[in-house]
Amino acid sequence: MEEMIIAILRSATPLIYVTLAGVIAQRAGIWHLGLEGLMIVGACSTILGIVLTGSVFYALLLACLFCILGSIIFWFVVEKLKANQIIAGLGLTGLGLGGTTLAVEAIFGTPAAVNAKFGLPKIGYVFGDIFGAFNGLSILVLLMPFVVFGMWLLICRTRLGLQITASGEHPFAARSVGVNPSRMRFIALMIGGVLCALGGAELAAGSLQIFAQNMTAGRGFMSFAAVIFGASHPIGAMLAASFFAIVGALGIRAQLVFGDDVPHDLLLGLPYIATIFGIWLSAKLRGGAKAVSGFDELRD
Repeated sequence: MEEMIIAILRSATPLIYVTLAGVIAQRAGIWHLGLEGLMIVGACSTILGIVLTGSVFYALLLACLFCILGSIIFWFVVEKLKANQIIAGLGLTGLGLGGTTLAVEAIFGTPAAVNAKFGLPKIGYVFGDIFGAFNGLSILVLLMPFVVFGMWLLICRTRLGLQITASGEHPFAARSVGVNPSRMRFIALMIGGVLCALGGAELAAGSLQIFAQNMTAGRGFMSFAAVIFGASHPIGAMLAASFFAIVGALGIRAQLVFGDDVPHDLLLGLPYIATIFGIWLSAKLRGGAKAVSGFDELRD
């Protein structure tokens, strides 16, 4: 049972960090389809940072800087150039996927996978043996519940969070009371950039210590689906992302139990099937995912 819980935590933690980035962007009025691109940038930057600097701190700092830079580009294209945010998000994802491959090839002369000698600090290394079988998990797994609570506190219980939400839902009303929706969207995307960097870092350096091309494998889009499934609420989105991770862990377990009796491709596709089911169920329960009212203003 403990092994199953550990597998779920390892799978869910990167999804949850990136999902929270999607939540705060959605609150600000941004449909963030660039999550996949920022996540793989965070993963690549973390591993390259560890290899080149030998420091986890500098690696995480590098990942945050590159993801924030990507978020600034996304904000500028959507907010200042008035581009369609769906297309801009997909463009950011393409830039992240292609840019990381190009960076690895430019530095190492080959697009092959990059291995780091070590990854993120483990819980056992920081706190000793008090967590038992969970000591092998990275420190970001332990911090994840606190980050979720902090995001809930920020979005639902602070002035800044209310201003961000108002900028997404009622931008004209927000502007009438002195709130700048463009500035709120900028802040939301910057926070989201840091969260995507942490999600990518956990994916690449939490337990694997490796970066490979396209290693996010659609997790950014899965996180975007979790935002919709979780009604753009930090707790609901976290539960939705956890549900997708549980389905994925069950698929891996099923491969060990059933072997060749069940097609492997079907078991590997279970998380994506669950994602489609989640979107369908969300549409049924809430009458379809509706764009926030600020969306039309962005296009105008």
